[in-house]
Amino acid sequence: MSRPTHELAHDYLLGLQHYLRESEEPALARAHELGRKALTDGLGVVDMATIHSQAMSAAVNGAAIDGERTRIFEGLEKYFVEALAPFEMAHRGFWEANVVLHRLNDVLEGQVKRIACALHDEAAQLLASVHLALADLANRLPAEQAQELQNARSLLDGIEQRLRNLAHELRPPILDDLGLVPALEFLGEGVSKRWGFRVTVQASIDQHAPHIVETTLYRITQEALTNVAKHAQATHAHVSLRQMAHQIVCSIRDDGVGLDATALAPGKSRGMGLLEIQERAAALGGHLRVGRNEPRGTDLTIEIPTGTLTK
Repeated sequence: MSRPTHELAHDYLLGLQHYLRESEEPALARAHELGRKALTDGLGVVDMATIHSQAMSAAVNGAAIDGERTRIFEGLEKYFVEALAPFEMAHRGFWEANVVLHRLNDVLEGQVKRIACALHDEAAQLLASVHLALADLANRLPAEQAQELQNARSLLDGIEQRLRNLAHELRPPILDDLGLVPALEFLGEGVSKRWGFRVTVQASIDQHAPHIVETTLYRITQEALTNVAKHAQATHAHVSLRQMAHQIVCSIRDDGVGLDATALAPGKSRGMGLLEIQERAAALGGHLRVGRNEPRGTDLTIEIPTGTLTK
């Protein structure tokens, strides 16, 4: 038992004994304060149960009369429940924050979808108008100058294709129509063409995951591959997707330079890309693990539970 935990256990025993003697509200409020302190210090419900169990043994041993034992046990229950109240409040706060995050994620995905549609449809219409204007102008110019306009139209073709690809990557229709695996394969092909390193996708999923899980994993993979492209100097990235009994595991491994050892140290602050991935996973109760992919490169793994999530 660490020193802070030992001190808390000592204070808990004293507070419990005082409450059992006096049974006053201020004494009961002390349990709430101790529970809040335990929560602040990073202790959990199991730690509090252990502390209470030890204090209970000391309190009950001195009571020999059955009536006295009944009163003590009632007091023990009230004191322990009050000590756990901050944990219950924190749990409810986390649940409510999770609901808000899910709603915010839905709003953001809706905005991304609208931006993707604007890039794909509205920008394409504007470019088509420019094409028509240039074609009309070319018909009224000498052949040499008309050829220069044709070169400009070729550049517009490239811009139009780029915008179309960006629109599909922002919110690929394939994600809604066919699901996560085809969307990841499409993403991998786009990243390979744009950044010049090979991306392979291996998946073993029998059925569609909840929609929010598929969207989250797509965004996480997108961010991870972007990080690989910008920082890893990799020649190959491998995306692995596995569905287990109550969770989906997604791994993105590359053969790049790898993260510095200090970046993997516990408590070390992470870059914006990893932080975004971590927050997206945490919003669904998931976990992020980052390590070395021997002999070189980085292994990023996300585990997201699916048992309590709906479509």
